[in-house]
Amino acid sequence: MTDDIAAQRPRPRKVPRQARSTNTVDAIVEAAARILERDGHGGFSTNAVAERAGVSVGSLYQYFPRKEALIGSLIAREKGRLIEALRGAASRPSAAEALRAVIEACVAHQFGRPALARLLDFEEARLPCDADVQRVDEQIQAVVLDLLARTDLPRQSHERTAAQDVLAIIRGMIDSAGERGESDRHNLADRVGRAVSGYLGIGR
Repeated sequence: MTDDIAAQRPRPRKVPRQARSTNTVDAIVEAAARILERDGHGGFSTNAVAERAGVSVGSLYQYFPRKEALIGSLIAREKGRLIEALRGAASRPSAAEALRAVIEACVAHQFGRPALARLLDFEEARLPCDADVQRVDEQIQAVVLDLLARTDLPRQSHERTAAQDVLAIIRGMIDSAGERGESDRHNLADRVGRAVSGYLGIGR
């Protein structure tokens, strides 16, 4: 087994095809989120998740071979929700409004369930080679790339690098604020906005 394969987070065993199966998987993933929020990694187990979701452990294992696969699905779910918010934010008529809305969406996402967000950040860093999560990250980057390509923002010489830097600025400042226990979302969004605007050369 290569190092790359060994570093991969186990993927779900199968994809639900019917509404009932989809509801079961949704319940399992949400149960995992609630246990992580309440008990952290110490209380997280497939048995605990199955009990919270109201399903048998055998039913859980039909979809998730190990708890790492379950966490991977939870990360992908949360990032998928973020993508939906970012796409809506990026559709604002002016680039300045869109950029502000994107930042506010990132702040709202991280502060909506802060304990869960911090735990999932840790898990993502622990096994960064998760193919599903990487795919979602690429979609997030694509939203920012499209935003930076708008004609009413300063032209960036290397747009892909700029998009990666902008996301790093946003994530770094939001994560740091969360670790400090900040709760003023508006103030944080203002600070992140100033940092991103300075990087992009807005107002020069």
